[in-house]
Amino acid sequence: MAIIAETGSNRKKAEILAVTFSLLVAMVMLGLILLLFIRKKKKKLNLQEDFELPQFQLSIITRATNNFSVNNKIGEGGFGLVYKGMLEEGQEIAVKRLSRTSMQGLDEFKNEVIYIAKLQHRNLVRLLGCFIQGEEKMLIYEYMPNKSLDSYIFDQAKKKLLDWPKRFDIINGIAHGLLYLHQDSRLRIIHRDLKASNVLLDIEMNPTISDFGLARSVAGNEMGAKTSHVVGTHGYMSPEYAVDGIFSVKSDVFSFGVLVLEIVSGKRNRGFVHQDNNLNLLGHAWKLYKEDRSLELIDEQLADSCDISKVLRSIQVGLLYVQQHPDDRPGMFSVVQMLANDSLLPKAKEPGFFTERNVVYEAKLGSHTGSSKNELTITSLDPR
Repeated sequence: MAIIAETGSNRKKAEILAVTFSLLVAMVMLGLILLLFIRKKKKKLNLQEDFELPQFQLSIITRATNNFSVNNKIGEGGFGLVYKGMLEEGQEIAVKRLSRTSMQGLDEFKNEVIYIAKLQHRNLVRLLGCFIQGEEKMLIYEYMPNKSLDSYIFDQAKKKLLDWPKRFDIINGIAHGLLYLHQDSRLRIIHRDLKASNVLLDIEMNPTISDFGLARSVAGNEMGAKTSHVVGTHGYMSPEYAVDGIFSVKSDVFSFGVLVLEIVSGKRNRGFVHQDNNLNLLGHAWKLYKEDRSLELIDEQLADSCDISKVLRSIQVGLLYVQQHPDDRPGMFSVVQMLANDSLLPKAKEPGFFTERNVVYEAKLGSHTGSSKNELTITSLDPR
């Protein structure tokens, strides 16, 4: 009988221990869930506090965009869809809505907002506010009625609307915006994706640099950094960045140089084709420059409006900014001075480009989908 009583007592102790263990597990799990909830709530609050921007109500955005009507859709990129909207007081806005399947997530969203919120310049896009609720995240910008630069300079019909004086003004505006990012802003910002489709035009065709999702800041007097994650657009990236992941103000100015040559010629660097060679636009411009035939690079639509001396000067400036070695490329302060006066320019050296297009490589890149027509925003690049 004593043995039976002892056995029953042990069973009871075991049951008590099992119940106690189960309660402890339940309490630990409850604690973890509560901790995750608090962290998530805190993260959301910190996210909103860090932005220092007005928080738009969803109802206001929905009314402004007619419930995100397909008729209000004005663009699409790696971030998501962009809609045109009209606020009740009559102000036009552009709403950039983060796609839940976007390759660019919260980090890129925060990155763009934090940088743009701290920057104020007439040649930089103006961010009005944002909306954050759960997985729904949106950025609200001032609407640019003439959309992006690439929709003009690469379109056979619309490029006629940009005569040489206006194109020269656009080059100057982009230069001033980039100078502000590199030198005059509170942060030294490296854009890392400067291209024609990321330059928006206001109602008077003044340029504003947009899309800071890939931008990075460097501290103090630092000029750049290195990354193992190369991001940007093929045709605009400097050699040292594309190959070694070294980004700096000098990789940004390389993109600017490409942009200048595209504005003058009305041709894309990527996909450029010439009957006499397999060079890209940079190679072709360099060849003409060496042979004193730079006038042949000019967009034929500019024949009646171009100032020959300023066009030739712009071509030489463009070539100075796409030179192979970063140290040979001037800073943006220099380009503003070069464009503003008639002082003698230094001779350009060979640009950073592949001398002959690799047809197989181009076809491989072309098989991917990009953020805009004939362009490709990439996250890695295998150099030749």
